[in-house]
Amino acid sequence: MAEKLIKNDPLISLKEFTAARIAIGRTGTSIPLKESLEFKLAHAHARDAVYSELDIEGLTNSLQAFNLPVLSLHSQAANRHKYLKRPDLGRQLDETSAELLKDHGTGADIAIIIADGLSATAVNENAFSLLKLLMPMFSNEKLRLGSLCLVRQGRVAIGDEIAVGLRAKLSIVLIGERPGLSSADSMGMYLTYNPRPGLTDESRNCISNIRPEGLSYHLAAGKTFYLVQEALKRKLSGVALKDNAGLLD
Repeated sequence: MAEKLIKNDPLISLKEFTAARIAIGRTGTSIPLKESLEFKLAHAHARDAVYSELDIEGLTNSLQAFNLPVLSLHSQAANRHKYLKRPDLGRQLDETSAELLKDHGTGADIAIIIADGLSATAVNENAFSLLKLLMPMFSNEKLRLGSLCLVRQGRVAIGDEIAVGLRAKLSIVLIGERPGLSSADSMGMYLTYNPRPGLTDESRNCISNIRPEGLSYHLAAGKTFYLVQEALKRKLSGVALKDNAGLLD
């Protein structure tokens, strides 16, 4: 019976385009047992992602391939509990990290920041794979890169303070996004020209859902590189900078 209901569901044709829970059928007034268990499993994965930890050692070892200093930084949120309760603390560096940046403010075109956000799992699994494609693009354009920064208990806006400390023209923040029930490993990229503390989200460009089952590394790298070029050329980012890459053909 449940299988017949699924086949007759008008949304069934959309299932090939999304992992969202549509056209799942029903048993009486409830959903089938199999779907109920899968929902609970996905919810558990999402909770695990929120409490996952940044793999500092693994990421540092991988990032050595780019021959740049790798800095391990921390926000003012001392632990995960504080991070979730006090978003403001996740936007600011702690005193030790702020002091460390003073020795690395050599000036650069781009500061790259990798933060755990709401899913360290996402950046642990996706950040290096994206950068492996993106870094040669920057190198070919002779763009100067600052120290690579790994940030624990960090939110997007912490990239502004870090970029100021590195004296960078532009910041790229790779961060774990709020995990959905089918995308606990989703990573976002936030780009900000002339970053500085106090900016809000309209000053940034975002590319979302970077992961093997979402936006591919190849497409994400291409879009990021296009936005970087346009931001540096136009000296702006955010709502004033549109992604017209698909209109250039």
